[in-house]
Amino acid sequence: MSTTAYTITICSDSVGETADAVTRAAVRQFEASEIKIKRYINIRNEEELRLLMEETSKTGGFVAYTLVQPELRASIKEHAIRLNVRVVDIMGPMIQAIVDTFADQPKSKPGLQYRLDADYFQRVEAVEFAVKCDDGKDLSAILKADIILLGVSRTSKTPLSVYLAHKGKKVVNYPVVPEIQPPEQLYRKSLGQIIGLTMDAEHLLKIRSGRLKTMGLPVLSRYASLERIVEELEYAQSLFDRLGCPVIDVTDRAIEETAGLVMDMITTT
Repeated sequence: MSTTAYTITICSDSVGETADAVTRAAVRQFEASEIKIKRYINIRNEEELRLLMEETSKTGGFVAYTLVQPELRASIKEHAIRLNVRVVDIMGPMIQAIVDTFADQPKSKPGLQYRLDADYFQRVEAVEFAVKCDDGKDLSAILKADIILLGVSRTSKTPLSVYLAHKGKKVVNYPVVPEIQPPEQLYRKSLGQIIGLTMDAEHLLKIRSGRLKTMGLPVLSRYASLERIVEELEYAQSLFDRLGCPVIDVTDRAIEETAGLVMDMITTT
């Protein structure tokens, strides 16, 4: 892809998270550092839609939209033809497939996935739980957790915990250190709730060295030495073996991919 600046406009009658996530996932498949993503949310009437489409026509690019209200869906297609602006319907084909296959009709209410129902409050509670229990801060919470993540430093425990919390899971992440005995609460949990995280030693070395450099600390510290990293990883594996828990190698894995593996493991055990 060339270095010309491009713009993708997100249009939604809700908060636009779905269109934004799909668009960014697609953009990552390209050398797209010059692509700008603009988000217009809570679109409620055809006038707002007209102004958005006319602006896109002037600036170039295309529009990715999640509009569930029939009148807005019809309107954006009319403007697309009138202004010669490409539009991509993110949810439409899926909604239509459900209609055609199951003979059901959509509710056509924007933002249903963000309504304040029991699932929403469960996710909020799970996020608060993950933050409170990050990095082994509250060992008593291990017995209340849905998932316990174990791993040495910089194996993505914290971001993975937060991501899983947004799925409604209460997660404790605990750092594995050779000099510290693991908490006895681990041995009182179901094996299906404990997941070990590991990583290639060389890859972990690069991550730790980069972390120290960012913090302005000496890169040659023992924390970022290959010898120490191998020692920690071997100790962690021995702990995983003692616990009999499944292990995920997170080397070069996206958080979303690792989270999917975790969810599969806890639901099949």
